[in-house]
Amino acid sequence: MTKSIAIVGGGPKAYIPDLRSFDEDERIWIGADQGAEVLLEHNICPDVSIGDFDSVNHATLKEIKDHSLHFKKYPNEKDETDLELAINQALNWKPEHILLFGVTGGRIDHSMANLQLLYPLLKKGVRCTIRDHQNQVELAVAGEHTMETDGEFPYVSFLPMTLEVTGLTLQGFYYPLQNAHVPYGSTLCISNRLIHNTGTFSFRSGILLVIRSKDLTNRG
Repeated sequence: MTKSIAIVGGGPKAYIPDLRSFDEDERIWIGADQGAEVLLEHNICPDVSIGDFDSVNHATLKEIKDHSLHFKKYPNEKDETDLELAINQALNWKPEHILLFGVTGGRIDHSMANLQLLYPLLKKGVRCTIRDHQNQVELAVAGEHTMETDGEFPYVSFLPMTLEVTGLTLQGFYYPLQNAHVPYGSTLCISNRLIHNTGTFSFRSGILLVIRSKDLTNRG
């Protein structure tokens, strides 16, 4: 089992943090289409480059081929997006955690579709985190979860991804909650923050989108 795999998509480069700070000896890097170009720009050689590569020119494509351990090119017309191809490739290694970069910003249909990809991974028991300059996003299932203070991302928001989330309790937060019912579309749990080193959130049913974020003025 591979502990962690990082996938870089072809989203706007301005949203992607410095990937070198996430580079670890045992981490596998996958570049999805233009994401492979981004990896090279961050001085990381892709373990796998995959996609139709319609977003890169011929010179860049040759560079990607030359510096990738594995290179897989698909036709432009296909059922899966380049990111889905990369995720399916990652699942072959049975990872404990998948990090997604370059999957937010730009076209909202792409961003929304990429957020929804968190759900099938959740059902497979794979933790998946979307990360960009301003946000860190995960899904959480019913139960009790512990959260630690993160100086980079001080704000915490909880959004229901199901028609309702029941029994939501927040402890150790500036705005605590006790056994709250949160329907889909509610803004009750936007822009909270921890007031202790650790806090907990728990709920009885539903699925939550957990977003940790910072203001652009705090961008590092």
